[in-house]
Amino acid sequence: MHISDQEYFRSCIARERQLAQLLGHRHIEECYESAGTLWDNNQALPKWTRDWRACGPLMTEYGITVTYGDGPGHGGLARIGATTVHFTDHPTRDRAVMYGIVKELIFLIEHGKVGRPVQAA
Repeated sequence: MHISDQEYFRSCIARERQLAQLLGHRHIEECYESAGTLWDNNQALPKWTRDWRACGPLMTEYGITVTYGDGPGHGGLARIGATTVHFTDHPTRDRAVMYGIVKELIFLIEHGKVGRPVQAA
């Protein structure tokens, strides 16, 4: 799967927005000039699919593990629970794993396999 950089960026933002909503954030709005979104109290939406400082805490909070393997073509892959990501579908291996962690957490929350943190009103 090869998509443009802009399409890939949009897919990352879409996953981050989806996860924020599942985690209970309701006031998310587009902010095109900063190439992202904002959430409650004008804080920047965490770059869960793009920055380890944002993604890492998701792994520890929800006990998400990653295993690595060989994929089709020598590109390699990562298995994150029920989610498999192929490195060749992402700009870097790091980005593939972060994207997979977010995708897996969305799956777990939507299927009731982990609780949703309670957000302050």
